[in-house]
Amino acid sequence: MRKRLLFILVLFLSATGMANAFPAYKDVRRAYVKSDSFLLDRHGEILHELRVDPDRRRLDWTNLGTISPALKEAVIQAEDRRFYEHPGVDYRSIGAAAFRGLTSASLRGASTINMQLASILDRELRVNKGRKSLWQKAQQSWAALKMERSWSKDEILEAYLNLVTFRGELQGISAASRGLFGKDPHGLDRAESLILASFIRSPGASADEVAKRAVHLGQYMKWAPSGQEIFSKVKRIFWGPNTLRPQIAIAPHIARQLLKGQPHGATVSCTLDRQIQQFALDRMTHHLLPLRQQNVRDGAVLIMENRTGAVLAYVSHSGEASRGRFVDGVQAKRQAGSALKPLLYALAFEQRLLTPASLLNDSPLDIPVSGGIYHPRNYDSHFKGLVTSRTALASSLNVPAVETLILVGCETFLHQLRQLGFQELNEAGDFYGPSLAVGSADVSLWELVNAYRALANEGEWSEPRLSLNMNTPSRRKRVFSREAVFLISDILSDRDARSITFGLENPLATRFWTAVKTGTSKDMRDNWCIGYSGKYAVGVWVGNFSGEPMWNVTGISGAAPVWVEMMNWLHRNESLPRREPPAGLLRKKLEFSPRLEGSKEEWFIRGTEPHSGEKRIGQYNQQIVYPPTGTVIALDPDIPPELQRVFFISQTLEDGWRWILNGETISMGGKPFPWTPRTGKYSLAIADGERGIVDSVLFEVRGSAED
Repeated sequence: MRKRLLFILVLFLSATGMANAFPAYKDVRRAYVKSDSFLLDRHGEILHELRVDPDRRRLDWTNLGTISPALKEAVIQAEDRRFYEHPGVDYRSIGAAAFRGLTSASLRGASTINMQLASILDRELRVNKGRKSLWQKAQQSWAALKMERSWSKDEILEAYLNLVTFRGELQGISAASRGLFGKDPHGLDRAESLILASFIRSPGASADEVAKRAVHLGQYMKWAPSGQEIFSKVKRIFWGPNTLRPQIAIAPHIARQLLKGQPHGATVSCTLDRQIQQFALDRMTHHLLPLRQQNVRDGAVLIMENRTGAVLAYVSHSGEASRGRFVDGVQAKRQAGSALKPLLYALAFEQRLLTPASLLNDSPLDIPVSGGIYHPRNYDSHFKGLVTSRTALASSLNVPAVETLILVGCETFLHQLRQLGFQELNEAGDFYGPSLAVGSADVSLWELVNAYRALANEGEWSEPRLSLNMNTPSRRKRVFSREAVFLISDILSDRDARSITFGLENPLATRFWTAVKTGTSKDMRDNWCIGYSGKYAVGVWVGNFSGEPMWNVTGISGAAPVWVEMMNWLHRNESLPRREPPAGLLRKKLEFSPRLEGSKEEWFIRGTEPHSGEKRIGQYNQQIVYPPTGTVIALDPDIPPELQRVFFISQTLEDGWRWILNGETISMGGKPFPWTPRTGKYSLAIADGERGIVDSVLFEVRGSAED
């Protein structure tokens, strides 16, 4: 027996020359890295905890004083009963083990908390497979003795509880407590403490083994928990998912974007505001609850600061987390509906093709397209007749928008959308056709809100920002004139002009100045509400990530209530004045016919206003709306010629205008004229008695029909 003890002493002495310098407690604390990285808002508050370590789950380092006394006592009793008495190595336990025989199995019970911590901190002291050898035991013992020289007992126990693996991937008492019992370490009771202490010896043990070990430990400690209580808690652990949810997770999509490629435990700041982000998420969640009855499950909110482009809120929420939690509703491409109309009319005003007083005809319209005949309709299936472009835009009328697109040109409008940052609009104009005016193109909420921000910034476009680094250069360019943008903003803020569709009382009205537009895509698959004040641009989308149609939900009932709540909350402590018109505008009183809008004042870009003697108010720069020049009309041989008709459409509907086809007058008055096409090439003009021909186009008819 003396030889065995002498052999152990020799092992200890021989290890003295091999042991490396042991790290200090403060160095271990400093090197500790969570398995999560953090996204901080602009004020330094945590927005999101994102797991980035796939191998283990670590949470915050937990101070010993905030750990349940029951847990500390249970761990000491299970792993190292004389922890506060020995100098790092329990010689009494080693002696007892030596009498049982010098094998690794007999020395297993002699491993102290110090020795276990040493093997956690030093890779060379760990065992990959099998059991520790006597030599490894000796090295651990020497490291444990050195630890006692510079560490306090409390520091050793604290580090051990934060670094030891309890079960599976759960490392450290904070991860184990929250993952297995859903509570912080200070709230652990005796039964839970016994179970956690029993996991340390064998993290992969079966439920029966853990429960029996915990019951035995509780009996030894003379604690009250019954075997039934312990078995019940252990079963819940093994049956449950043991999901360790982050304490705060309100910006998952931005977190994944900005923390990608960052080291474990990294902290990254962004432009979001936690208070605004949380409010937007709460309001979207609340608003979606009653809409579930109308088959609406998902929504998104995006808020940008006009001046800087800083993103303040970025919310993509799904009512069914399992289906939509990884779908980014802010970046997803959806049909724009009427949300593109302000950009179209801005271009028409910019090119001086229209003024807010120009008259457009909201009447049934048939337009030949490659797939047949396109029939634009309003969402309420009613037509309003002759309206000004102000009313047409504010009330979101579809036929006038299609007429405006024909005036502007589909290719020209597509080019402007690309200038505004809309990506993936790579097809030619024929691919989209006239339906582009009512939103057939797929766009994202990100693109829409930033395009509207250009309207808010007097026509200057710049890239949005998620980074707080103000030194990063941002691309800026002018996409619209200040005058054209002012007209659009004035129309989108006009409560009266939108009343023929939405009524005077609707969710778009705010107590302060805002400009806003709604949109609903085909089959009610998407609802949009995009708008801006002098300080913020806010966009809301609701629908289904799956693409399923909603049931009787429009932009007013779907997205608008969230939009107006966000705007009211953002401006709860401030009121912004109305915008001053730029110098290039003038305001003029007009006299419309009583059946239209009567007497009213209107804004004009200088040079587009009616002359003092002009009676045809709103008819500046009359043009042929259809057919556009270069049109090729194909006759269908299966349809009788007399049933194939084309409508000649102009901006004017007043008397005194003439349609002229190949030099011959075919109709008096500017109303749409139905014409039966015959093969050949044609020149079509519109003229009045005072100025003669004001516009003409060339088109061709092809087919087998005979003249």
